[in-house]
Amino acid sequence: MSLPATRPLGRLYLVATPRADLPEAEFIARVEAALDGGVDTLQLRVKDGEARPYIALAERLRDLAHARNVPLFVNDRLDVALASGADGVHLGQNDLPIGWAHSLTPGLLVGLSTHAPPQALGALAESPTYIAAGPVYTTPTKPGRAAVGLEYVSRVAALMPDVPWYAIGGIDLTNVEDVVRAGASRVAVVRAVLDAPNPAQAAADLLTRLPAAPEAVCR
Repeated sequence: MSLPATRPLGRLYLVATPRADLPEAEFIARVEAALDGGVDTLQLRVKDGEARPYIALAERLRDLAHARNVPLFVNDRLDVALASGADGVHLGQNDLPIGWAHSLTPGLLVGLSTHAPPQALGALAESPTYIAAGPVYTTPTKPGRAAVGLEYVSRVAALMPDVPWYAIGGIDLTNVEDVVRAGASRVAVVRAVLDAPNPAQAAADLLTRLPAAPEAVCR
């Protein structure tokens, strides 16, 4: 199984996370600006949200993403991903096992979070579409989770010659070049783009720091 040719995995992945202090219209406008600035993979991450509003918001972001040939992933919720017409779902280590996700929804792409070398090795046997490696740096997006540091980025770079992967967690313009030097060619961000004064410019600036990524082998 592979992504549609018009929606490949990109280099700059925005994990778009709504907040109570950010009106929905402003949230959507910021995501759209980020896409216009060069975000080329998108995830909607709603924690503890009810299904219907989550689906409605995912449908709006799907339309924005697909109009720009960008894939949309939904965090955690297989049902929301299916109902909204998203390209895939992103799962954590304690979420639905990838094998179940593949068997229940054989047409859906699946990403997986990893935080340590044994998890990255385990992911190789589960055939995710991509993995996320982090958090590289401490981030309020993942309270209570220790940073894994650049060493883990280097380990994943050595382990994952054939699986697309994203370094994630506290990455911004001040440190993205360190992450690239550690071996990453793709990064995922939250606040560095979504909370920037100009999300389009923030996305464009980050992209200039990223090398050309190898062609994604999507499953």
